[in-house]
Amino acid sequence: MHRPAVNRRSFVLLGATAAVASAGIPMASAAPRSTASAGAPMPVRIVDDKATSATRALFAFLMRQQGKGVLFGHQHALSYGFTFPTQDGESSDTKAAVGDHPALFGWDTLVLDGDERPGSKEQTEAENIAALTRCFQQADTLGGINTLSAHMPNFVTGEDFYDTSGRVVSQILPGGAKHAQYNAFLDRVAKAVKGARREDGTLIPVIFRPFHENNGGWFWWGAGHTTSAEYIEIFRYTVEYLRNTRRVRNLLYSYSPNSSFGGDASGYLKTYPGDGYVDVLGYDAYDNSAGSEAWLEGLVKDLAMVVRLAEEKGKVPAYTEFGESGEEGRNPRWFTELLGAIKADPVARRVTYMQTWANFGGDARQYVPVPGHALHADFVQYAKDPYTVFARDLRGVYAARTRALPNAPFLHLVTPTDRQRLTGPETTVRVRATHAMPSRVTYAVNGGRARRLRLDADGFYSGRWKIDPAWLDNRSVTLSVDARVHGRTLTDSALLLLGEVAPLPPGWIDDFEGYAGDDTTLSEAYSHINANTTALSPDHKASGSYGLAYAYDFSSAGYTGIGKSVDADWTAFSSLALWLQGDGSGSGATLQVVAGGVYFEYNVPLSDTSGREIRAPFSEFAPAPWDTAHAGDVLDTAHLADVTAFNLYLGHGDGAAVKGVVYVDDIRAE
Repeated sequence: MHRPAVNRRSFVLLGATAAVASAGIPMASAAPRSTASAGAPMPVRIVDDKATSATRALFAFLMRQQGKGVLFGHQHALSYGFTFPTQDGESSDTKAAVGDHPALFGWDTLVLDGDERPGSKEQTEAENIAALTRCFQQADTLGGINTLSAHMPNFVTGEDFYDTSGRVVSQILPGGAKHAQYNAFLDRVAKAVKGARREDGTLIPVIFRPFHENNGGWFWWGAGHTTSAEYIEIFRYTVEYLRNTRRVRNLLYSYSPNSSFGGDASGYLKTYPGDGYVDVLGYDAYDNSAGSEAWLEGLVKDLAMVVRLAEEKGKVPAYTEFGESGEEGRNPRWFTELLGAIKADPVARRVTYMQTWANFGGDARQYVPVPGHALHADFVQYAKDPYTVFARDLRGVYAARTRALPNAPFLHLVTPTDRQRLTGPETTVRVRATHAMPSRVTYAVNGGRARRLRLDADGFYSGRWKIDPAWLDNRSVTLSVDARVHGRTLTDSALLLLGEVAPLPPGWIDDFEGYAGDDTTLSEAYSHINANTTALSPDHKASGSYGLAYAYDFSSAGYTGIGKSVDADWTAFSSLALWLQGDGSGSGATLQVVAGGVYFEYNVPLSDTSGREIRAPFSEFAPAPWDTAHAGDVLDTAHLADVTAFNLYLGHGDGAAVKGVVYVDDIRAE
């Protein structure tokens, strides 16, 4: 059973309740579907230029679908629900609610681990692989399109995806201590996907969506637990391993950060692996506001941004996860108002599909409301809208005649990654060259002498870099790599930090001195929620060389936040202290300590511009207002024994400035 994700969706895995009678509602026709051209094959540029004809056709269909209607998808539609007691491969809550199956069927790699149906801890590895393969086949038989998300275990600790300890991404990259375990996981994914064949033997296409919602901090691959460069490299490695090593030819690849970006493409692209590694530009967003005007405006702005990027890059735009969160059924028109807001925007309406989460049954949320639920009638109207597409509405999904455009040669530095700190006397430089065989690959440090890298048994151009001991003094250097391919030079580079940083005293969260004066390294150490930027400030500080300049922008959301993992025992301390210089606005700051699984908060105004020490006694912290399950809890020693995170939120006050900067330094428990 998964722990619930606080303020997001619930992953409670309980048995389905007794079946509810199907509504049997007839579906309205969707927009006309394009059929295969009788002329020359359509050229498509996808991640795998050796993909099967059906996989290429699916990509072409999704590209053509833009502006013609939005496909509805549902996670675990056939394996969990409230309206069917047992899995029969044909029943789904979506069908019970509106008379048709979803157009997209979502599955998860948790099936392979036996943590989600039809996988089981009682089954063998081979049986769980076969179970996931059957899922793809069942959905395909019902006329649907398959998607696969990946809630991967923590490969360092053996716990689940919510265990963010261990700097997992750095350990599963090539050269990492858990790299072999990650390869073994990908081997199981490859077997399940390659086993998905129709009766005529053709492979069933699957949209694979690994490492989703990475800009949040709730998964081990998320912000604050890995760097942008590490994320990019593990995403690239995953694609290359499945495509090149395992030769999986029936996958499209999706990238899907979480909301919100305020329409800012630079934030969305911060961890983008590159055009050669992504087919679908996705976006996840759940609504805790009952469909408020502000949330809908922010959603549409972000979806429009994703659509524009997709059109620019030749990708499929998708709303890869959506759903109502918070108290269920507060707005009886939630589905139709959501659809109406998307349809009303000439750009956002071009999103190709929108997929909601699973109906796990029992006391879990009904992301697809079944008969008797407060939102069921509205979901029926959503389904009747001619712009929504369900399984029976799909036409010509695999009909297009296509040809894949060859992918261009590409070079990237795999290890060490940008902004990585190296503390030892040597490290291995690994470079990957794809779609070409270079005649020569070299590396150089700070523009010095080029040194040759050789092709190794794992397909990397690699070599050892011996670091001058005198350089291990917290300096930064630039490592650059070059490759000669067909008379051209391909390049990549990384900024590296050398030497140990003195550890902070017990109880300290940050003094902002350990980033070698580099703003990007600082930003990578924190997760960021909504619109904000962080930078080191030499002028506004309590001590040392730097403080934190924390710039906020409430244009698209009424709050913003940064967060950092802690993983400490604070039972020896009685308060949280920090230096804070406000901006004189009517907005406020919230100090949030996550302890014992509870989100405790303490509010501070931003009116004081002089810069002063703030001391917040733990006895005055209270659970976050939305955390009703822990109302009345106190931040006592039992909770302080397990402090896992510190978050600093800024909230917009009535009539206060929309943009501003506050300064922070020396955050610690004392």
